Amino acid sequence: MSMRWRILGAFGLIIIIALGTVALVSRVTTQQEVQSFLGHGGQAGLENLADSLESYYKVNDSWVGVESLFRESPGRGQGPRSGANAFSGDHVLVDIEGIVIYSPSKDEIGTKLDDDTLTRAILLSVSDRKVGYLLPEDGIPDLPENFEELLISRVNQASLLAALISGGVAVLLALILAALILKPVRSLSTAAAKMSQGDLSQRVLIHGKGELSALGETFNHMAESLQESEIQRLTMTADIAHELRNPLAIQRAHLEALQDGVYPINNENLNLVLTQNYQLSRLVDDLRTLALADSGELSLNQQRIDLVILCRDTVSRFEPQARGKNVEIKVNCSLDKIFVYVDKGRLVQVLDNLMQNALRYARENGWIKITITANSDEAIISLHNNGPQMSEQGLKYIFERFYREDKARDRASGGTGLGLAISHKLIEAQGGTMTGANHPVEGVVFRLTLPVIN
Repeated sequence: MSMRWRILGAFGLIIIIALGTVALVSRVTTQQEVQSFLGHGGQAGLENLADSLESYYKVNDSWVGVESLFRESPGRGQGPRSGANAFSGDHVLVDIEGIVIYSPSKDEIGTKLDDDTLTRAILLSVSDRKVGYLLPEDGIPDLPENFEELLISRVNQASLLAALISGGVAVLLALILAALILKPVRSLSTAAAKMSQGDLSQRVLIHGKGELSALGETFNHMAESLQESEIQRLTMTADIAHELRNPLAIQRAHLEALQDGVYPINNENLNLVLTQNYQLSRLVDDLRTLALADSGELSLNQQRIDLVILCRDTVSRFEPQARGKNVEIKVNCSLDKIFVYVDKGRLVQVLDNLMQNALRYARENGWIKITITANSDEAIISLHNNGPQMSEQGLKYIFERFYREDKARDRASGGTGLGLAISHKLIEAQGGTMTGANHPVEGVVFRLTLPVIN
């Protein structure tokens, strides 16, 4: 069932319950009022007079002084002798014994009326206790036997008409509210349909707060992420083509030169071609590693490794290169052993990549600091050099594929731009995290965390 019909159904149910309740309460209340009206003479003025007399007796617990009620009654001597000015009529008040208490004719006061006369009087009661009778001036008008049913029927008809009118208005309001509620949903549907056709620039307007606004924000965030991913995919495709084109062009030029006899066929010239082939092979291997990591199919040979020994071995391998650039490598570790459960080859690959980057960007006569710490849950490796800091955009995309902070940097000296992306994936695949940030003073700090084992 569509959301429109669900909303309409909910509104309809509320309307039915509300109208049913109103009709039931109206029927019961109206029936009680009609019975009271008929019991007090069937006229609005007599009903008011009877209510006033009953209230008087309830307060005074007797009829003493009731004459003042008639004398102070509104409209005395004015208007018709019944109806709204029934106080001014020549009515007679009789107590429960049938003795006349009040009458316009003083000769009647104190006389006793027979039972036949009292049957045509209005019974007055207080708390279900009979206290007297009110004998209207012209007596109680004769009413048809089914007058109560006829009156209630008319009231019910009026209630039904009111219910139909209010129900129609409620349905109209429900349609309007449903349209207003569904308007953002239709906007989302239209935008999603266009996105499915390849238009990733779609966004929806968000008004106010609530579930639909939250849905709109989520949709916009998703669309933005998809658009960024598409841009990155196109950029990566162009970068891959560029990375492959250069070595292939160099290979082709050397091979054609060898074929044409421009270069003699010897080990030196063949090594130039072989070097480009190695570069192509490394790029293909890097791309394959990333693809396996993305799909969760990267094979890992995890084992218990002493992280302190592994880091010291890494430093030993890079010390000759560091001395050639007059860069000092400092290791800070207060623990003798820190055991982690990792793939040793993959972790060595990550550390080698970070060390190569640190040496590449370290200043002459600079330094590289490696700090190893651990707590009960994780081991932490921080690698910091005194090279230049990165821009905010560079830090944002530092682990993106083929991204370089310096676009003009030579590919041979700057690598393929896949090293940090691969390192990030390899650490995540082993349950760790990898971050990069500018140091408060100078240089960039890379931080690795890995779960520790005993």
